[in-house]
Amino acid sequence: MFKRINRLAIDLPVLKEGDPNAAAAVQELLGGRFGEMSTLNNYMFQSFNFRQKRKLKPFYDIVASITAEEFGHVELVSNTINIVLSGSTKPGNPNKTPLHVGMNARNTYHFIANAQTTVVGDSMGRPWAGDYVFNSGNLVLDLLHNFFLECGARTHKMRVYEMTDHPTARAMIGYLLVRGGTHVLAYSKALEIATGVDVTKMLPIPNLDNRAFETARKFEDQGLGRILYTWSDNDYKDIGLIWNGKHPGDGKPLEVKQGTPEGHPIPDLDDLPEEFAPGISKEDFMAIVRRLQKNAGL
Repeated sequence: MFKRINRLAIDLPVLKEGDPNAAAAVQELLGGRFGEMSTLNNYMFQSFNFRQKRKLKPFYDIVASITAEEFGHVELVSNTINIVLSGSTKPGNPNKTPLHVGMNARNTYHFIANAQTTVVGDSMGRPWAGDYVFNSGNLVLDLLHNFFLECGARTHKMRVYEMTDHPTARAMIGYLLVRGGTHVLAYSKALEIATGVDVTKMLPIPNLDNRAFETARKFEDQGLGRILYTWSDNDYKDIGLIWNGKHPGDGKPLEVKQGTPEGHPIPDLDDLPEEFAPGISKEDFMAIVRRLQKNAGL
């Protein structure tokens, strides 16, 4: 079972003006082959299908706990896209094309299908595909794939960072570069224990430290590159059998934290009358309030 907490991993800056093309680029980090939908579903199905969970528990625990974190990453990137789109249009007479901005946007779906919110697809509008999931059943092969997947995701985040200077997008990418780097190291250490091969000698891939990115530095300073959370109150403690020793980058000790980080408030999107979203008028709202009060016996 999964326990949901109504918080985001980081506090996202909210701007008044939108940037639809930046939002389209950030979509790659959600629904691309190396996006957060892929990391989530790869690890989730590997954890569901894991054989000999008790015998190989430390490896199962590390895949399962990272799965839970990836749910939060999907939520974080989705909220980022929503914020980056916010302010792209203004209410107006429908005959005056208040959504004309969408005509020249790279992803018109943001304006036609989703009322300027996240789509489950990549930067070119292609839907995320289930065949992005790799689950061979072979432990070493799956861990090697996960290492490759995280390195590919890191590469794409760096490139999108270089494409846009939107503060919300860059804040999110800075955080995920640090947390993604943690997952790269986690899978490399798991591979080392499983095979005896020191995969950490290949790090970082690409060969650029996270501190090169301005918005990643504060998360590095908080030690988030050295911490793995269990994302559970009581389970997945055996990740500590893999996640231990010193970080190969700064030599500081690796740390396991039971549970979840505190998190930050979820952004609340304003209504978009020009998109008929959410489509609840003041009168509709008051009628809903009266029905809720009646149902509650008030």
